[in-house]
Amino acid sequence: MRRASTTRALMGMLVVAALGGAATQVAAVDFGDPKAGEEKAKACAACHGVDNDNPQFPRIAGQHPDYLLHSLKAYKNGDRNNAVMQGQVANLSVEDMKDLAAYFASLDSDLETLELE
Repeated sequence: MRRASTTRALMGMLVVAALGGAATQVAAVDFGDPKAGEEKAKACAACHGVDNDNPQFPRIAGQHPDYLLHSLKAYKNGDRNNAVMQGQVANLSVEDMKDLAAYFASLDSDLETLELE
C-alpha cells in the first residue's frame, strides 16, 4: 500500500516538472524587435488609435506577445475572419509580425493580463 502512494507521489511530481518545463519553453519564444515594430505599427494607429485608445477596436497595447503573434498569423492564414485585418497582414512577414507583437506588448496599458512566471 505504501509503495502505491509513493509511486503516485512520484508520478505527480514528474507531471508538475514536465508542465513547468513546457511553460518555460513557451516563454522563451523570440518575439522580435520592439523598435522595428514601432515603425511598422504606424498603420495600426488608423483603427486602434495612436495611444491604442479607440474603444471601437481591440486594445492591443500591453497584450501578451504570443497572443498578438498568434492573432496576426491567424488573420494572415484565414483562421480569423476580418477583411480589414486580413488586408493589413497580407504583406507582413513572420519577422514583421514578431516585431509588431514585441512592440505592442512593450507598451504601457490599462489592459489587465495574467503575469507569466
